[in-house]
Amino acid sequence: MKVIFLIAVLCAPVGWAQSAAPAAPKPEPVIVTFEDGSTMTQAELAALIPTLPANYQTMAEQNPQHFLTVYAKFKKLAAMAESQKLGDKAPYRQGVDFWVAAGLAQAEFLEVTNGFTITPEEIEKFYNEHKEPYRRIKVSGIKIAFGAPASDTDSAPANASRVPKKVLTEEEARAKAEKLVNEIRAGADFAKLVQLESDDETSKAKGGDLGVWKMTDNVPNDLRAAVLSLQEGQVSEPVRQSGGFYIMHADAVTYAPLDEVKDMIFEQVKQEKARQWLDELDKNTKVEFPKNDPAPSAQPDSKK
Repeated sequence: MKVIFLIAVLCAPVGWAQSAAPAAPKPEPVIVTFEDGSTMTQAELAALIPTLPANYQTMAEQNPQHFLTVYAKFKKLAAMAESQKLGDKAPYRQGVDFWVAAGLAQAEFLEVTNGFTITPEEIEKFYNEHKEPYRRIKVSGIKIAFGAPASDTDSAPANASRVPKKVLTEEEARAKAEKLVNEIRAGADFAKLVQLESDDETSKAKGGDLGVWKMTDNVPNDLRAAVLSLQEGQVSEPVRQSGGFYIMHADAVTYAPLDEVKDMIFEQVKQEKARQWLDELDKNTKVEFPKNDPAPSAQPDSKK
């Protein structure tokens, strides 16, 4: 009896393991059923999108239901054309041949480019050779305002007893800003000039700090260009904006770390390899255009 019990105990885990086999994954739900009875899942739509022309990719990503409705119309019209064998008739045959070739060419391009091997060493090399797009500059600024003074309703109560500064014309503000730039480049303390001269009360309260700027930031183009041209410690020429001239100072220059941008660089390296592959394809694609016989020259008129 003890032997039977021992065998039962030893076999129990085996029986439990067999009964606990993982269940088969559930089939992905269908997101659309077409008129011909065919269906599509989300995964199938996601696989289709990269093979589409750019305008249809955008449509499928931004409004999948609209895209699938358009696709349903294409399928229906294609079935009607097939029933009439239009693909075998000119001039439709040539059009069908073109679009089949275009679709297969896109498939080959995706097959090749998705098969590219991109090593960590290639990513690091690209990063080191193309760091400027990842440049970050900690910026401070001085604003020299011009134009109409702020109205009474615009003044904060805390500033009610403050003696208003003289309102400068645009030319006076430009001249003052240029003078300050010269002083800073000659060694004047930028932080002190912020407190003495800046008309931007928000940044002035933070010592002129305007944050860390990147190339992709949504800031006025002329201000971004002025800032991105600076090396650490440099100051820009006055940049005119609505209501004032800005003097921009590069407090510190750094670069986004590789770990933060490696996925973006992976795509850039992939695009560069794709461009090289297409260039090689161009070189190796032979096309001949036979010269037609020149038109016969006009015969001289014997009556003349």
